[in-house]
Amino acid sequence: MHFYGTITVNAFEGMHHSLNYQNMIRVFFSYSHIDESYRNELEKHLMSLQYQGIIESWHDRRIVVGEEWANRIDDELYSADIILLLVSSDFIASRYCYEVEMIEALARHDRGEAVVIPVILRSCHWKGLPFGNLQAATKDGKPVEKYSSLDDAFLEITEGIEAVAKRISASSKKTPVMTIGPYAKTAFAQAEPVKSNSPRSSNLAISKSFSDHDRDIFISNAFNYIASLFENSLNEIKERNQGINTHFERVDARSFEATIYRNGSQVSKCGIWLGTSFGSRGSSSISYSCSGLGERNSLNESMSVEDNGNILGLKPMGMRLSNPQRAKKSLLTNQGAAEYYWSIFFEPIKGG
Repeated sequence: MHFYGTITVNAFEGMHHSLNYQNMIRVFFSYSHIDESYRNELEKHLMSLQYQGIIESWHDRRIVVGEEWANRIDDELYSADIILLLVSSDFIASRYCYEVEMIEALARHDRGEAVVIPVILRSCHWKGLPFGNLQAATKDGKPVEKYSSLDDAFLEITEGIEAVAKRISASSKKTPVMTIGPYAKTAFAQAEPVKSNSPRSSNLAISKSFSDHDRDIFISNAFNYIASLFENSLNEIKERNQGINTHFERVDARSFEATIYRNGSQVSKCGIWLGTSFGSRGSSSISYSCSGLGERNSLNESMSVEDNGNILGLKPMGMRLSNPQRAKKSLLTNQGAAEYYWSIFFEPIKGG
């Protein structure tokens, strides 16, 4: 199964807000059900382009009851100006996404009818595939999951889509048109009843709830990712630098210690472990101590599992940040969390 997206606009309460839909660039998303949370996050970022009258988008959540979904999807695919392939192992494994939508998307790209942009969501073997020669939405095709935060990744992707949309508009004489009356307000009006051909917002995602099981699996995977990054990085440092020795010890399934020595003298050490917060039913934090594991009764930083209504992520307390408020701005991915703790651990080495 697959998903597509095209963004249209809501009416603002108490304002005259009109968009010329014929002049907007149509963006079409193809992706796996498994990656729906990524689609939701990307749509949030693309709303800025919608408000400016640059793009509109469509996805199959907008198919209404009784509508022939296959025909509607074909119509949207054939009329799109930009086709985004949200690539992951699940996208590649989906016969419908890969053998139907992707093939037609590339055919339209080759005919100059549309621009296909691969968006690499998760690490997978994609460069040898038919779209592997196309410029990906992120630099060097870096997977979204490898960014410190999804906001950083989707900002870069949104800027790329904006550039392509403006280029298409310029070449086809499409000009975004948006007029706002003098009494504009920021509140949205209640949407009109949905009709199959009536424009409406794609921003209809309902906040997702996460179970204790979801959170336990997420934080366990995050901890294992951090441990793996530390172990691999320590091995790499030792190989690259004379006089440097390292030690990594996985004490148990819930904790590890890491140490770096220069000319036999310890220059940095840390202990990282899975912890629990008061009232939690399972592991809910990943704590860091500059003195190692010890009795685990003191720490220098801690991250907790939180969600933004769509995805789970890690949020540091900010004890080691010069501006603790930065820690509250966005959720960290596994990569971002691991890099954050590594930066704390590696600081004494850089200063020495």
